[in-house]
Formats: sequence, structure tokens, C-alpha cells
Amino acid sequence: ALDQLEGRDFDLVLMDCNMPVMDGYEASRQIRRSGRWPQLPIVALTANAMSEERERCRAAGMSDYLAKPFRREELASLLDVWIPVTTVP
Repeated sequence: ALDQLEGRDFDLVLMDCNMPVMDGYEASRQIRRSGRWPQLPIVALTANAMSEERERCRAAGMSDYLAKPFRREELASLLDVWIPVTTVP
């Protein structure tokens, strides 16, 4: 995720919390610590649906949380919140 952010612009990051080498919590902390993407939405994707998990994600710098498995409609609704459609007059 960090390497990809360096090379391109993104509207949102879907962050898997349980990745090998560096988990999503640490990756999110590093993204926020860099100061380069303070407004970039980071949305956690995790199989842990406990309420404490939402707080853990926020503490790591993530903007929102989506528990797996999720429905397409849930993902679409979340994307609508964080990536609003801009209309041209």
C-alpha cells in the first residue's frame, strides 16, 4: 500500500487488517504518520466484527470499517460516503 501511494493518486484505500509482513494497522499508522495523505480515506476490511475492532481501526488511523463477509450493497454505500460523486453543472 505504501509503495502504491508513492507512485499514484488514490481516492480511497481498502485496507486488509491481516496481511503478512506488515498488517493493515501498521500500514495505516505509517500512512498517517507520513503526513502526505491526511485526508485519504482508509477503510478497514476485517473478519473481526467485535465493537473493539472498530476502535482499534480508528486508533490506527483508519477512517471507517467494514466487517467481512459483506454484501455488495454495504460496500457501495460505504464508497458513496467516502467518495462522493461530483456533478458538473
